Amino acid sequence: MQYQIDHTDLTLVLALVRGRSLARAAELLQVDVSTIFRAIRRLEASLGVALFEKSRRGYQPTDTAQALAEQAERAEQALDAARVALEQGKQVVSGTVRLTCTDAVLSSLLLPALARFMPNYPALALELVTSNDFANLSRRDADVALRLTTQPPEHLVGRRLGSVSYIVCARNDGQDRSDLSRQPWIAPDESMPDHATVLWRMHELPGVTPAYRCSSMHAVAQLARTGLGVAALPDFVLRSQPELQALTSALPGCDTELWLLTRPDCRALRSVQSLFDELGEALMARAE
Repeated sequence: MQYQIDHTDLTLVLALVRGRSLARAAELLQVDVSTIFRAIRRLEASLGVALFEKSRRGYQPTDTAQALAEQAERAEQALDAARVALEQGKQVVSGTVRLTCTDAVLSSLLLPALARFMPNYPALALELVTSNDFANLSRRDADVALRLTTQPPEHLVGRRLGSVSYIVCARNDGQDRSDLSRQPWIAPDESMPDHATVLWRMHELPGVTPAYRCSSMHAVAQLARTGLGVAALPDFVLRSQPELQALTSALPGCDTELWLLTRPDCRALRSVQSLFDELGEALMARAE
């Protein structure tokens, strides 16, 4: 008969994945090192697969061990939710929600919002992925997405949170930056060739070659914040960075929208719906 893994086995694997050493795992489970060593060997023999590879960096989990550890974490979260429910005497929002957004949206909009309402959801866990790819939701790699777009995919459902403009900005350091054609430019790299600000610059300032190119708008903003040059940035980034000053009004043809999106099948999940509602309320005011 095939070995039936139980909660004790999952707890053991999770401890060694987290600790990466027998000593640390033993400390987490409050047993001795030899107990951990024997238990792992016994579990590997029962399953017929290797769970860890020993190296100078410690015990490295195989894909099987990593998958078991993820299941163990979900079980751990479920138990935490049950404890909270008993303590509070009511149903609580629990589970894990995967959320994807760009790094600029994460740092300027999402993190301040999460800091305000997530403490009210102690049994809710978030997995955050920074990406520009709508396919994350299509491939079911994520449950919720915050995206800058004027045309959200038709197979997703969502809520428009506000309009977003792009503005040329620079560090507020007293320098004369009135002639944009003579400034060092910080811009997206070839990974974003069709970005609206790239197209605008190429049309309005064809003689400018950026001095710095970055693979994300967050990196563009950080370089501008340090005073290395000028950059076209979303207005919400400008509002969140007091070191930056606007050098222009909103760039024509670059306006977009901030959307909160999910898959139709996720709307029935209480964890997703709760996060969706909280983010919608928290971000409406910041996006406008």
